[in-house]
Amino acid sequence: MKNVNYELIVSDFDETLANMEHHVPQDVVDAINEYEAAGGIFAVCTGRMLKSILPRVREIGLKGIVVAYQGTVIADIETGEMIHHGGLTCEQTVYAARILEEYGLRMNAYSGDVFYSNVAEDNPYRMYYQQSTGMYGITIEGLMSDFVAAHNLFCEKITVMVTNADQKRVYEIMRDRLADRFDITCSAGCLVEVSPLNDHKGTALKWLADHYGIPMEKTIACGDQLNDLTMIEAAGLGVAVGNAVQQIKDAADVITDTNDNGGVGKIIREYGLKKA
Repeated sequence: MKNVNYELIVSDFDETLANMEHHVPQDVVDAINEYEAAGGIFAVCTGRMLKSILPRVREIGLKGIVVAYQGTVIADIETGEMIHHGGLTCEQTVYAARILEEYGLRMNAYSGDVFYSNVAEDNPYRMYYQQSTGMYGITIEGLMSDFVAAHNLFCEKITVMVTNADQKRVYEIMRDRLADRFDITCSAGCLVEVSPLNDHKGTALKWLADHYGIPMEKTIACGDQLNDLTMIEAAGLGVAVGNAVQQIKDAADVITDTNDNGGVGKIIREYGLKKA
């Protein structure tokens, strides 16, 4: 008999499961192991590229399924084989990029295991992003829309790198101009993202629940940023870590400790496992 209250726990990775040093604390790993030994299923759902997240979930011993590109890609951890692969057609990517270019915005375009960028290589946000994810972009010159069209790229998403102070303005521009055709969200304080419409973390959580035959009311979702909102709203128990943005805290059923203090591990032990 399973010794769990909630049968499926899904967590964002950066600044939720992992601490600010980009490592998953050992106490959190221990809690995951206890939960899985009791019969629960634990999965990571991240905005990262598949190539970026696979080594991270493998190093903490996870098996089963991982969700990358915030729902656009679902894959088997051990083999890396994609089970679901959505994205933006070349035409969709070009359309979105040209609108962003009207505002003088530079961007990253993600296609499979690589991302292309016309953001300056010495831009501090690009440098931090690359160091923290282990993925280093291929720099292009000129307009991203022209590059994508010339190479007929299928892209999982587009991201715009902004200052924290400018994020709200850029997000509102992108939402107003693009939200009828795309999912517009933020995965970090310096990123605004364009992804396929209705192919997000909320739909990924529902896919996982269906795949494992688990009712949605028996699921937990943990996150910290706007791109976690759809799965926090969809889950049986939506959880915000203590360092989450206010919108996520407002939407959550429970606010736990920060990522640096092992908030997800505390949720696993308090809500995921049955009490003795």
